[in-house]
Amino acid sequence: MKETIRFKLNDKPVSLTIDNERMLLWVLRTELGLTGTKFGCGEGYCGACTVLVNREAIRSCQFPLKDVKGKAVITIEGLAKNGDLHPLQKAFIKHDALQCGFCTSGMLLNAYSLLLKNPKPSRKEIIQGMEENLCRCGTYQRIIQAVQTAAHEMNGGKR
Repeated sequence: MKETIRFKLNDKPVSLTIDNERMLLWVLRTELGLTGTKFGCGEGYCGACTVLVNREAIRSCQFPLKDVKGKAVITIEGLAKNGDLHPLQKAFIKHDALQCGFCTSGMLLNAYSLLLKNPKPSRKEIIQGMEENLCRCGTYQRIIQAVQTAAHEMNGGKR
């Protein structure tokens, strides 16, 4: 059913009159041209389509647009601010944690959600928080190191 859906997308107001049952992933990619969010499995298992809705990591391939009404959505395009990469993005580059890049946007947003909830996670907590995002290249150790580095930097260098 077509409906006007209003929400914030990367800190900007958006209003769309569209089928409210369409999955957020396809609205982001086709209607809004934000192709950083990737289609992976289409079943919500791989995490390539991860975005934040009200600071919580969700699988956009399984999230109908009607569920973002009045909420704040952050995609990979909204992580950097004023042309400055986010500490997570810098850490992924530093640790070469983005080999093919396909999983990277989902990994970054899942990690960001994790760090918003737990700014000083242990290695075990990072592994648990990231385990449902799949990396086809197997850069898991470098991803863990990148999240640790970003957490340290985001906390002003404090452990």
